[in-house]
Amino acid sequence: MLDGKRIGFGITASHCTYADVIPKIKAFTDRGATVVPVITNSVLTAATRFGTGEEWMEKIREAAGADIITTIAEAEPFGPKTPVDCMVIAPMTGNSISRFANAITDSPVLMAAKATLRNGTPVVIGISTNDALGLNGSNIMKLVNTKNIYFIPFGQDDPVKKPNSLISDFTKMVDTVEAALKGEQLQPLLIKHENT
Repeated sequence: MLDGKRIGFGITASHCTYADVIPKIKAFTDRGATVVPVITNSVLTAATRFGTGEEWMEKIREAAGADIITTIAEAEPFGPKTPVDCMVIAPMTGNSISRFANAITDSPVLMAAKATLRNGTPVVIGISTNDALGLNGSNIMKLVNTKNIYFIPFGQDDPVKKPNSLISDFTKMVDTVEAALKGEQLQPLLIKHENT
């Protein structure tokens, strides 16, 4: 189903999830898809205990076998000029979720997503945020109910210490994209993580 598809792959600044998410790029290329990586400025510039921007950029390039889109101007052609069949955003932080839900397009990832929606093609979101069941809950529900937006199934990752936190099960990313390409949301949407 993915053979010959062009998949946009947006990465926002949930640094603790990169080790789980970035290898999933290869899952798409192994199935014959072309992956076009797009990152936010935080991914490009931040140095954290999980690694530097340069280290992650190298891993993203290697996994995708393609150059990385790092500016809004580079992402805008995802509209009619160079469309994708599906845009994945994983991980998607609470900050990016709130901006996307409220039509704020101030990063390459959000521009690519907006351009994809403009074409009527699916956007798949893999959330990773500590305020999903707090202030960002209304933004997530707005996106859940928006046409052509699909979610990688998610659940609480630490209900006791971080009761408002939700994270997608990134092992379900490919299945979610395949369902989204058929206009379907992979179910169940709400899951229990094994470690909780």
